[in-house]
Amino acid sequence: MEIGAILIFVLLFFVVVVAFSSIKMVSQATVKLIERLGKYHKTAESGLNIIIPFIDKVRATLDLREQLIDIDPQAVITRDNVTMEVDCVVYWQIIDPIKAVYEIYNIQQGIKQLTTSTIRSVIGDLDLDHTLSGRDTINVKLRTVLDGATDKWGIKVIRVELRNVMPPEDIRLTMEKQMTAERNKRALILQAEGEKQSQILKAEGLKQSAIVSAEGQREALVLQAEGQKQSLILGAEGQAEARLKIASAEKDAIKMISESVKDSKSDPAQYLIALKYLESLKDISANSGKIVFMPYEATGIMSSIGGIKELLKSE
Repeated sequence: MEIGAILIFVLLFFVVVVAFSSIKMVSQATVKLIERLGKYHKTAESGLNIIIPFIDKVRATLDLREQLIDIDPQAVITRDNVTMEVDCVVYWQIIDPIKAVYEIYNIQQGIKQLTTSTIRSVIGDLDLDHTLSGRDTINVKLRTVLDGATDKWGIKVIRVELRNVMPPEDIRLTMEKQMTAERNKRALILQAEGEKQSQILKAEGLKQSAIVSAEGQREALVLQAEGQKQSLILGAEGQAEARLKIASAEKDAIKMISESVKDSKSDPAQYLIALKYLESLKDISANSGKIVFMPYEATGIMSSIGGIKELLKSE
């Protein structure tokens, strides 16, 4: 009985071990390559997979996510014989798990060696200035060459990024001096531009001030001239109106006198001449304050005055 129990226990243990050996859990974004009797059988994708124990086995587990390889600094020589150290980072991804396992022994080591030789080849075709200023161009060339070379491995090189490009110490010091000189030059240029703009703005301000002042003076002169013009116009209109009123009054007076003397023997014209003559004499005597002598011809006028007297009496 004891032997039978032991055998049953061993058999159960064997069944459990076989059951666990036949179940393979594959994580997300990973695959397992299954070989049967030493030959590729299938690719187990994420989830639960069943294999035959002792016949099937897992050859490799591959991560299908994007990965990176850090390339150590490498000594490279430019076209103009300048030695510098360059390091970079390669981003890559497995797109064909079967090729990645059966076409190359060590993927990362192969990518490192290929990247190192490609960097030396690409930078060797460039001079120092283009190497320092053309990182984007170098990155594109490196990615293109590496992607084409790793295609047979089932690898896709997504991008390559140069991190540090270190020229020799003497060249670096020379470059720093040149950069300092360039910065000083730009500072002087900016200062000169600032002073230039300041002078331009100041001149513009003075110009605008002069224009505004001239405009103000011109408007003041225009207003003054308009005022004088209006004053002269009003004065002339006033004088004209006064003369018109005087002429109208004289007209009415002549009319009245004419109507009064039309039946008289006196001549109205002679009467008006005598009247004007007396007004003139009055003004002369008032202004001079002296005795005024009347000419002989004035006796005719005096007779007209007598006519005026007679006219007034008749009224």
